[in-house]
Amino acid sequence: MKSEKQTYRIKVTGLVQGVGFRPFVYRLAREFGIKGTVDNRNDGVSIMACGKKGEIEDFIAALNAKSPKASQIRKIDYHQVAYVPYDDFRIIKSSDNFSGNEITEVSPDIAVCEECLSDMKTQPHRLGYSFINCTNCGPRFSIIKALPYDRPNTTMSEFELCDKCEQEYKDVNDRRFHAQPVACNDCGPHYELYAEGGIIRDIEGIINRLSALLENGGVAAVKGLGGFNLICDALNEDATLNLRKSKHRDGKPLAVMFRDEKALRKYMQPSAQELQMLKSWRRPIVIVQTSDFPNKVVTSGFNSVGCMLPYMPFHYQLFESTTLDALVYTSANLSGEPIIKDDEIALAAFESKMPVLIYNRKIHNRIDDSVGFVARGKSRMLRRSRGYAPSPVPMPFNADGILAVGAELVNCFCFGRGTQAIMSQHIGDLKNAETLEFFEESIERFSHLYKFEAKAVVCDMHPDYLSSLYARKADLPLIEVQHHHAHMASVMAENALDEEVIGVVMDGTGYGTDGKIWGGEFFTGDLSSFERYAHFAYVPIPGGDAAVKEPWRTALSYLYAVYGKELFNLKILFVQTLDKSKAELIIQLIDKKLNSPESSSAGRLFDAVSALLQLCEVSSFHAEAPMRLEDVLDGTVSGDYPYVYKQRTVDFSPAIKAIVDDLTNDLSPALISAKFHNTVANAVLEVCKKIKEERSLEKVVLSGGTFQNRYLSQKVENDLEAEGFKVFFHRTVPANDGGLALGQLAIAAKKMFNNL
Repeated sequence: MKSEKQTYRIKVTGLVQGVGFRPFVYRLAREFGIKGTVDNRNDGVSIMACGKKGEIEDFIAALNAKSPKASQIRKIDYHQVAYVPYDDFRIIKSSDNFSGNEITEVSPDIAVCEECLSDMKTQPHRLGYSFINCTNCGPRFSIIKALPYDRPNTTMSEFELCDKCEQEYKDVNDRRFHAQPVACNDCGPHYELYAEGGIIRDIEGIINRLSALLENGGVAAVKGLGGFNLICDALNEDATLNLRKSKHRDGKPLAVMFRDEKALRKYMQPSAQELQMLKSWRRPIVIVQTSDFPNKVVTSGFNSVGCMLPYMPFHYQLFESTTLDALVYTSANLSGEPIIKDDEIALAAFESKMPVLIYNRKIHNRIDDSVGFVARGKSRMLRRSRGYAPSPVPMPFNADGILAVGAELVNCFCFGRGTQAIMSQHIGDLKNAETLEFFEESIERFSHLYKFEAKAVVCDMHPDYLSSLYARKADLPLIEVQHHHAHMASVMAENALDEEVIGVVMDGTGYGTDGKIWGGEFFTGDLSSFERYAHFAYVPIPGGDAAVKEPWRTALSYLYAVYGKELFNLKILFVQTLDKSKAELIIQLIDKKLNSPESSSAGRLFDAVSALLQLCEVSSFHAEAPMRLEDVLDGTVSGDYPYVYKQRTVDFSPAIKAIVDDLTNDLSPALISAKFHNTVANAVLEVCKKIKEERSLEKVVLSGGTFQNRYLSQKVENDLEAEGFKVFFHRTVPANDGGLALGQLAIAAKKMFNNL
C-alpha cells in the first residue's frame, strides 16, 4: 500500500547562513512532525522533508513566518521527489558542491543579543566573557574565509571547542546549537592590553585600567569587530583634541557611542525612525541633528552628531565599569588610509602613544562602521559596511561574471553572481597605496569566498581613476560607463527599474562624454543608454582638484563670471578678505584657460556659495563646504533666488548676484543658505516638468552625493511628488560614489546579456 507521506526537496535562498537558520529549521521540523535533513549549500539551505502533504505545506509556510530576525528569505523553491522513509530529522554536514550561478548570502556581522548579555552575567563558564555569541548574534562576515559558513571556514578554526561548548553546539535545544563562533572563557579568544610597557591579560584588570584611563582624559586604541578604533571621553575636549592628533584628523566630525538609549536621549533628540535604525541588529552610526552637544571638538561646529549604540559585549562591559555617558568611537587609521585590522600594525602605530587593546582572533575581512541618516521617515545610507555588507542587491536580470570596480572616492566594488549583485564593504578613497592594496585584496577575497571568476570588467570612463586603471590592466573584456549614467542606473537597480526614466544626478565630479567635468545633470534614458537632456551651466574650476580643497577658488570663478573684474569692488567680506594677488593669479588661469576645466558640477556650486558666505573657504575634509552650507540653513524659510533655464542649461548667475546683494545687506547665512537650497530644488522641478511635457515620463530617479543633503533631498522629493511624479531614491545603497559600482554592473549586464 502506498504511503500517504510524501518527500519534498526544499531550497531556501537569501540570508540564511550564519543567522541560526538550520537550528530553526530543525526545531520547526520537530514541531510539525517532519522527518528528513537540512544542510548548508553554496546556494542556500537545502531541506529534505518527509511527512503528510498538509504538514509539509504548514512547515513551508512557517519557514517564512517564523524565520530568525536576522535572516532574510528571498525565495523558497520546493518540489516533490521520490519517497524516502526518513526516521528522524537531522542537520547533516554542509555540502560544498557548487553548481549554477546562484550562491548563498553571507551574513553581515550582528550586534550582540540581549540573551547573550544576560548569559555573560550568569553562565559560569562565560562570566565576563567578552566574545560571547549565539546563533542570533556575533561575528560573521569579519571572520569568514570560505563558504559554506562553518567553523573550519572562519578564523575561529584555530580555537578547539571545550567539552561544555561542544555540548551546547550539538544540543538542538540550546541557543548555541550550530553557532559557528561559539566559545567561552576556557576555549575561546581573549583580550590583551598593551600599556606602559606591560601586558594585562585578565579582563577585569583590562576593563579597570581602560575605565580609569578614559575617565582621566586618556585615549586608547581598541580592536573592534572589523578593525581597530580610537576611543576617548566624548565630553572631554582635551581628550578629543589628543585623539584627533593621533589620527591626523583635524576637521571631520567624530562618531559618538552612547552607553544606552537613556544616555543618548540625555544629549540628543532622535526621532522614532532614527532610534529604530540605531537599535537595529545592524547598529550603524546614524547622523542625528542637535543644537547643543557640549563638546564642539567632536562636532567640529556642526549641528549634528554621528550617534551609535554598543554592539560588542566588550562595549557593554566598558560602559558598566565607567561613569561616562559617551565615548568618541572612530576608526583607528591615519587620515585617508583604510582601517587597521592587524595586531602588529596597530601596536607599531599606536603603542608608543596610548594603550592598545588586542585579541587573538584574526579579522579576515576588515570592515568599517556603517553610516546612515533618516529623511522623510526613511533610512538612507552614507557608508554601507558593517551590519550591511556583503548582503546582495537582487537584480532583475542575469549579471553573472561581471566585475564592476566603482569610482575613486568612497570606493566599493560589486560583482554579479547570477541575479545577485554582491557589493563589497566600504573600501575608501583610492588615493594611496594602502587603500589600493585593500581594494585589490578585497576583490581577491570576495572572488575566493563566492567562487567568482570574472568574465568581464566594467569601470568609470575617467582616464585617471585608479579603479579604472585596475580594470584596464585586467585581461578581460572591458566596458566603460559614464559616471552619472552609473549613478542613475544604481538607483534604478536598487529599485528594480528597467525602463526609460528621468535621471537627476547631482554630485561633485564625473568625467563627461564631451571631456568636461559633469555634476549637475538631467538625463532621460534607461539602463542601456542615456541622453543628456539638460545640465547646470559650465563654470571654470581654477586649479582643478585644488579647487575642491579650496572652495574660495570656485567662488571667485562664479563672481568673475557674473561681475568680471568689477568683483573687487563688491562690498562683501568674502571679497574684502581676499588675497588680491592670489585672486588675480586665479583670474589669469581662467582667462588663459590654464588648468581650469569647465564643470557643470552641483558640488562645486554648493562649494562656491559656502565660500561666499565664509562658512568654508578651505576644506579640511571631503565635502565640508556643502555640509556646512546645509548645516546653517533655516528650514522655515520659503524664499528663493532667480535663475535662468534656457537652451537646456540652468544658469545660476542671477542667484549668485542676488546672494551678493543679500550679503551686502547683511542678511544671515541661515537665510541665504535656505533660499539657495530652495532655488536648486526649484530648478530640478522645472526641468523635470519640461521633460515630462516633452517625453511623457513620470518616473524620476535621484542619485549623486549632493542628494545626501537631507534638506535638499526632502524638498526635491516632496516637490516632485506634489506635481505627480513617481520618485525613486536610494535606501540601502549610498547615493554617493559608494553606490556607483551597482550602476556600472547593471549597465554592463544589460548590454552583455540582453543583446543591446
